[in-house]
Amino acid sequence: MKDYEHPFFRPLWRRVAVVAVCVIWAGIELASGTPFWGIIALGFAAYAVWQFFYLYKPVEESKAAPDRPKTGEAKADAEPKE
Repeated sequence: MKDYEHPFFRPLWRRVAVVAVCVIWAGIELASGTPFWGIIALGFAAYAVWQFFYLYKPVEESKAAPDRPKTGEAKADAEPKE
């Protein structure tokens, strides 16, 4: 498993938030007169976009948790009946 495939990053809002924080950080650094750190933060943002939006492949529900019942399904209903 790659870091960008970690379960923490499954919700889209978390991936967007990481990129937004990096861009905001870069803006603050550039506005405060430290372009070196601003460019570093923009690099982080670009890398996050690459990892979280270009390379990211959502995990199917069945692969994510094969032993869990699907939404709205009780555990007893999910087990095979003989």
